Amino acid sequence: MPPAVPADTQAHRSGAIEVARDDPARTDVLGLLGEHLADMFATSPAESVHALDPAALAGPDITFWTARPAPHGSGQLLGCGALKELDPGSGEIKSMRTAQHARGRGVAALLLERILAEARARGYRRVFLETGSQDYFAPARRLYARHGFTVCPPFGTYAADPNSVFMARQP
Repeated sequence: MPPAVPADTQAHRSGAIEVARDDPARTDVLGLLGEHLADMFATSPAESVHALDPAALAGPDITFWTARPAPHGSGQLLGCGALKELDPGSGEIKSMRTAQHARGRGVAALLLERILAEARARGYRRVFLETGSQDYFAPARRLYARHGFTVCPPFGTYAADPNSVFMARQP
């Protein structure tokens, strides 16, 4: 199980944006996750969608963050992301999403930096992710590549799938 981290050490700030742990059951988060799932099903075959629902994102093996205007919680949701522990030495990035109105402001990069910092703090040797192979997911693949992720074979319980791209890096 991921170690508990005191709330005052969880926030990462970049200018007026702050990333901190949050509850995936918050109303605005549910809306953003709903958009995320709808886009996944609209752009990928159903059997290739690996996004987690809000209940799964609240599980004991997952840490969930949101990006909001600072101070955290005082404004409109900008994005979200999660880190799932696969085993004591590795994790998987889940449910990275930037709200439409916040795209192009560095929200995804800030979330990714926070997730990778947590992975380092936990001593993970590898961080993995799965994203789509369709053109719709090209911006996500570019973001991950800019942050040192490279294509890798399927990991964990994933199987090879032409609709998926698997990536990994050391945190």
